[in-house]
Amino acid sequence: MSRQIDRRSFLRRGAAGAAALAVGPGLLAACSTDEPGSAGNPGPGSSPRSGGTLRAAFVGGGAAETLDFFNGPSALDLVRARAWHGTLGNLDPSGPDGVRYGVLKGIDIADDLSAYTLHVRPGVRFTDGSRLTSADILHSLSALAARSKLPVYRLAAANFDLARAKADGDLKVVLPTLRPIADGRLILCQGNFLVVKDGTKAFRESMPSCGPFRLTGFTAGQGSAFERYDDHYGHVPHLDGLELRSIADSTARAGALTGGAVDFAHDLSPVTARTLADDAKVELAPTKSPYLVGLSFQLNMSAEPFDDPRVREAFKLAVDREAMVKTVFYGNAEIGNDLPSLGFPDYADGIPQRAHDPGRARALLEEAGADGVKVQLTTGPETPGMVEMATLFVEDLKKIGVRASVRELPPGQLYADFPAYSALPLAGSYQMPVPALSTYQMNTAGGSPSAFGWKKSETDALVAQARAERDPERARELGTRAQRTRWDEGNQVVPVFKPNLNAQAKGVDGIPDDLFEQFPGFSRASLA
Repeated sequence: MSRQIDRRSFLRRGAAGAAALAVGPGLLAACSTDEPGSAGNPGPGSSPRSGGTLRAAFVGGGAAETLDFFNGPSALDLVRARAWHGTLGNLDPSGPDGVRYGVLKGIDIADDLSAYTLHVRPGVRFTDGSRLTSADILHSLSALAARSKLPVYRLAAANFDLARAKADGDLKVVLPTLRPIADGRLILCQGNFLVVKDGTKAFRESMPSCGPFRLTGFTAGQGSAFERYDDHYGHVPHLDGLELRSIADSTARAGALTGGAVDFAHDLSPVTARTLADDAKVELAPTKSPYLVGLSFQLNMSAEPFDDPRVREAFKLAVDREAMVKTVFYGNAEIGNDLPSLGFPDYADGIPQRAHDPGRARALLEEAGADGVKVQLTTGPETPGMVEMATLFVEDLKKIGVRASVRELPPGQLYADFPAYSALPLAGSYQMPVPALSTYQMNTAGGSPSAFGWKKSETDALVAQARAERDPERARELGTRAQRTRWDEGNQVVPVFKPNLNAQAKGVDGIPDDLFEQFPGFSRASLA
């Protein structure tokens, strides 16, 4: 039997942590009564290293956050949801289909690419003892994910005819495709399509689910607590428990780690990470390619001056990408080429690197009658480096005559009202590491709100052809042509790809094995 996490004790620690953060990480460390890596009793299905409660710190959504991950845009929302709910599967380049399945045991594709059959893994049970069936899969995809305001969850509806989807018995779901696609496994098994019980309308603390942990405590803006679910399908977590804490400031997250209040700190700023390099009690655990985060700026083609392709090109040429890598990330990042998905097999790496050419940029603005144009770049510290990048971008723009300024929102607020965000004329953003054609389908095709006014049916058609092509070489040729169009005419500046600079206490192990490096899971983690 797992050790129960005392809810009142957890909430007291959360309140104490919040108070300590108000005066700095030093006090947080001094007040902590937790010992890093403290171990409890091993449970059934455990390894010799099982036991203990791992405590991890993330940027959350603040006091407004809820348990509805389908509408929760922060890192903490997704990490909490993956601990609590089962997933269809995860991307796994070493897997036979490029994925590792979760509550599914496999996916068959019709020869004519007209339908996908999802095979439910037998024996998966919710924490109330009920069996997971095809009805739960259908409800999670059709009634919840498809209606989310976040583009990432509408991806299934953009590719499959969910209105005609049906269960074939308890362990099969048949999803007709809207058009022939060959890469549907990579869409359904991205690690973020999670499964809850059929009929779920509201997310509450006591609801049963089928993830590796059982939720036992939640306080918006502070954190959540879990205990291991001993009947979890596949593998039982090594940990007895998990605590996820909301700490918005990078320095405070690092202070909580070095002070022993947490065992894992997510997504630290480059400056903060450098301060930990010589700390013998912790180790840096940066994500590796292709799991790098693309930092970007969105130019809204529905608004002046970005409806003019000369202005868009000028903004791209103005960026000093090398300076951003050196100044913001101390060289620990990759230069971007205004395309997402660097490092994935379908990334168009043959397209020439965009130059830094402020002279040409100034000339383009003059041709467009936009010299001296005034713009405001809205961003926020959703991931470290975004605000610093925006500051440098604005300085680059000033050098070509643009009257530019930065508007910085508080942590967790940039995407909180997504319709308002997607209407901004110029906005900062970041991209999850997802294959290139899936990213286009998810964020850009069909005039998606996150496309910021990009509506090019010809490019949509190229991507669709590539995704329907079983021949990998032909698919790559078509995909590269589509990405070249985005590079030439697009409205996205992607100057840098950075790793997530995570850090953990010595002895923490197994976190990357959860296969979702950007927003890590803890189902396979252990403490020394």
